[in-house]
Amino acid sequence: MPTPHTDPVMTAPVKVSICLPTYQRPDLIGQSLDSCLAQTHTNIEVLIGDDSTDDRTRSLIEARYAADPRVRYVKNTPSLGQARNVESLFARATGDRILLIHDDDFLVGNAVERMLSAWPAHPDVQVAFGDQYVTDSRGTVLPAASEHLNRAYHRTRDVAGLQKQPGRTGLVQMFPNNGWMADADLVKRIGYREQNGVACDYVFGTEICLAAKGVYYLNEYVSYNRQTEVSITTSTRASTSASTLVAYNFLRALELPPQLEPARRLALRRMVPIVVSIYARNHAPLESLKLALSHLSAYNYGFSRRLYFHLLIMAKSLLTARTSAL
Repeated sequence: MPTPHTDPVMTAPVKVSICLPTYQRPDLIGQSLDSCLAQTHTNIEVLIGDDSTDDRTRSLIEARYAADPRVRYVKNTPSLGQARNVESLFARATGDRILLIHDDDFLVGNAVERMLSAWPAHPDVQVAFGDQYVTDSRGTVLPAASEHLNRAYHRTRDVAGLQKQPGRTGLVQMFPNNGWMADADLVKRIGYREQNGVACDYVFGTEICLAAKGVYYLNEYVSYNRQTEVSITTSTRASTSASTLVAYNFLRALELPPQLEPARRLALRRMVPIVVSIYARNHAPLESLKLALSHLSAYNYGFSRRLYFHLLIMAKSLLTARTSAL
């Protein structure tokens, strides 16, 4: 068995920049950062962008990681916000590949090594990703939820490997919000844009897959997705700034070649019921009804109980509006 000094994983020339944005989670970022530093592929740098309003995360990093040269920490003053924080990390990256992981999530021990394996096997690959475990708030894996998540987002064994339509991967949300890897120059060219709000993950994922020559799906678990109630997406999901509503408007306006129109319809099928509910709950019942009736396929053409639940919400919203006008 080769020694650590001659192991090809240990001496691999490819440098990976792991970007780790954080905000007010000193109790969680330690596990995320530890998972990055424990990777079997050791030619890495870990870039942390701290948007926190206090110094708890800074104190943690200084106490536990100050001696590790791979950790490069920056406290954003003033805070940059989600998209600009991620974009600043991309700008600071010096590696050949970039990997994004959020502060409440963490990586499987050989995630970097396994995703990197796609490049020498397929010359056109510019983006790679794998499956995500779902965990509870304490980081305990939930097997049934993990299987459901990956199946729901089209990550199944029968489609493993190089994707025939790279753009479809982003459109239908097969590409995950984090735990992915991509060529650094491509990541920096696409970037995160502040105007996309909390949907910046989806917009970025769609645009990078549309731009990539090759996208590779590894049918292996590479990251852990922690379920918490403090995420931006969770706290805004019923409002007019909800990520799904922003993503829906982006998707509708997106210019696509004819061969990707089926992927757009599949993506809209997932989004429309959520957008219908958002409209109805935010005093726009007529817009909600119009959208539902124009996308009946999203409700199995009337055979989904979800449609009738949404009709009830619309009726309640309309009644409330009329009562307020009296």
